[in-house]
Amino acid sequence: MKRKAIVWFRMDLRLHDNEALQDAMRNAYEVIPVFVFEDRLFKGNTSFGFPKTGKYRTKFILESVADLRQSLRKLNSDLIILVGNAEEVLFDLAEATKSSWIFCNRERTQEEARVQDTLEQKLWSIGQEMRYNRGKMLYYTADLPFPIQHTPDVFTQFRKEVERIVPVRDPLPRPIQTFNPLSIDLEPGEIPTLEDLGHQHFEPDPRAALNFKGGETEGLKRVQYYLWETNFIKDYKESRNGMLGGDYSSKLSPWLSQGCISPKMVYHELKKYEKERGANESTYWLFFELLWRDFFRFMGKKYGNKIFQKGGTRGQIDPKWVENAELLERWTAGKTGIPFIDANMLELKNTGFMSNRGRQNVASYLSKDLNLNWQMGAEYFESILIDYDVCSNWGNWNYIAGVGSDPREDRYFNIETQAKRYDPDGAYIKHWLAELATPVV
Repeated sequence: MKRKAIVWFRMDLRLHDNEALQDAMRNAYEVIPVFVFEDRLFKGNTSFGFPKTGKYRTKFILESVADLRQSLRKLNSDLIILVGNAEEVLFDLAEATKSSWIFCNRERTQEEARVQDTLEQKLWSIGQEMRYNRGKMLYYTADLPFPIQHTPDVFTQFRKEVERIVPVRDPLPRPIQTFNPLSIDLEPGEIPTLEDLGHQHFEPDPRAALNFKGGETEGLKRVQYYLWETNFIKDYKESRNGMLGGDYSSKLSPWLSQGCISPKMVYHELKKYEKERGANESTYWLFFELLWRDFFRFMGKKYGNKIFQKGGTRGQIDPKWVENAELLERWTAGKTGIPFIDANMLELKNTGFMSNRGRQNVASYLSKDLNLNWQMGAEYFESILIDYDVCSNWGNWNYIAGVGSDPREDRYFNIETQAKRYDPDGAYIKHWLAELATPVV
């Protein structure tokens, strides 16, 4: 019997190092790749009323899906596009095609897990199974020197325990063989437009640090550019706190967040670079940042829904936090009256991106100066960031708000000091606040 398998692409929009895809190709004769534009993600809102997926990330995902479809077509396959609730439309497809399994990379946070668990139970009713794989991290849980529930709560301790003794596995190769033809006719479906998903067409802001384009092809190009073509990686540690331009940091986060590139691939490309051109603190620092992504993912696994709750993983709520819609609007609109904060928030509003330094400052300002409930800021970031990653976003907000994994008590960013240090000549502020760049006559 020639078995069929559905591969449900989620936040792993690539062919290289895709465990779910490789597993399906080993176990089934016919493989049906699928992407679902889920109504709850693309048409729903957060609890504070922000679009669940804003226009910048929506556009990036549309581009990524189109690139994945093109890559699959080169291998005599296609990407089936479905729209609706994943647990319903995937079940209908599985029933219609009489597949044996649905393969996907497992997600651990509540909203995503609820969908996959519901789908799994529905599949059991027709004698089919879910097969879960891994695709978001450097490290496999099974390789850790401790069980998940004993993961250190402080990053430095986690790093020291992991990096010394746990190797990063080799990334899986990109498939080169063509797919077997399907024995059934399936309509591939049209990729929705930005307008179909509730957003107006927009042109990239010319002031943006980088014009991010979604897809595995573009993500691999960016790795090649930042490491090999320009050697920018050799100065990454010194430049990473920059705020203007496209090259002060790797800018890999949008492609990592949607799984267009694999963290294991980036790591091994980094090791190859170090072997050929030399290692230094900067090359290590890129690995260091990848390790932070894993750490927040493990915190999400360890603490579950606590990362989304007001008290965070510590369960500590600051009684000063309020929910003031007017203050929040001033913050999101870049109209707080604090130039360094407003410049960063205007960059985010107009591009969907902001430097890591900027994110730390605006998050601190919201929770420590405006005394707003940090969850409001986290949800706004969830909506608007082009590189939103659930565990990294909520883990970082826990950290800055003082309810998460931070060894320092009462961490606070002095905005004036930060502005003088990271934007000493005011170039960044003037870039985003035009009224400050033009002398008054």
